[in-house]
Amino acid sequence: MTNVLQPVFYGFLAGIFGTVLIGLLSRNLQAVVNGIASLAVAALPTLTEFAIAFSGGADVAFGPGLSAWIAVAGFLHMLGMLGWYDTVSWWDHLTHTVSAALVAALVYATLQTPAALGSHVTGPYAVLFTLLFTLGAGVVWELVELAARELGEYIDRPPVLEYYGLRDTALDMAFNGVGAVAVVALDVRVFASVVAQIPRIAETAVVGGTVLLFAGALALGLALEAVRNAATDTE
Repeated sequence: MTNVLQPVFYGFLAGIFGTVLIGLLSRNLQAVVNGIASLAVAALPTLTEFAIAFSGGADVAFGPGLSAWIAVAGFLHMLGMLGWYDTVSWWDHLTHTVSAALVAALVYATLQTPAALGSHVTGPYAVLFTLLFTLGAGVVWELVELAARELGEYIDRPPVLEYYGLRDTALDMAFNGVGAVAVVALDVRVFASVVAQIPRIAETAVVGGTVLLFAGALALGLALEAVRNAATDTE
């Protein structure tokens, strides 16, 4: 499997890099910003391995599975940013399902690994928490998109993310749920080996991520209100 996933990772990473070049040539700021972010996230597992080794911790090797899934999700998103979100009606549904499934798989693996949270959260609680965490992450992402649009309008610049309205948000959340349900229904533990190597880090990421989701949603809500008030005052 490793022999297959390694070229998959490099292939989709090259695809993301190609979309960045297209964005640069076409002066598409949205594509460039999102492409750089996608490249950074795809490199995160490798950078984490180096950081742990550099800090004197035990050598860890996550394998290409996690990086490949991130690269696939990033590439699908980048095709959307280059126009497929507007021209392919189901493309947004696909990207949300794939990305939500990735988040759910990481959280679910952490909750099923005894060395991490698996000894504290088991059975239906692990399933429920995975679903709620994934949906919560989806809510925050929708707020980020809305904030990007509001900020773009306020400074009179194209937003780096597109927000398509409440109907689109409802559909996005539905397909986020599809991705999360698929993970727990199929009992996907593909990242259990990754979590087992860094149980404390994974545990901290899930607990800290939960806090950040609440704090982030609150902060984004306040920021949106501030931007809208500022825009009203300037009219």
